[in-house]
Amino acid sequence: MLERTKKLLNREVDTGKPEAELIEILFSVIELLSLPDNDFCWSSWEDKKAAVEEINKIIVLIENGHIPKRLNVSVLFAPTDPIQEVSLSSGWVDTFIKLTDKFDEIERILW
Repeated sequence: MLERTKKLLNREVDTGKPEAELIEILFSVIELLSLPDNDFCWSSWEDKKAAVEEINKIIVLIENGHIPKRLNVSVLFAPTDPIQEVSLSSGWVDTFIKLTDKFDEIERILW
């Protein structure tokens, strides 16, 4: 489990392919949000299904050649954002912080 996330966190970000890297980051987020026993009570999402659906919509948008509005994506990685709330209450906040660092690199390139 978490193979995709482990691979992403153990390599450098490919700044030449920012859209593909953002998709990889978002798939890692889905992987983390799909862990069993995650606690969604402090997030804006009702449950895993709602969280995954929101992230998947962003992935589909990018795969179709559209860059989403910066705020629509960056809010997911901000302090007290829904992902961080789940990570804090579910025990994987350190992994999320590392993933946020990867996102920050891509954010500077895309927007």
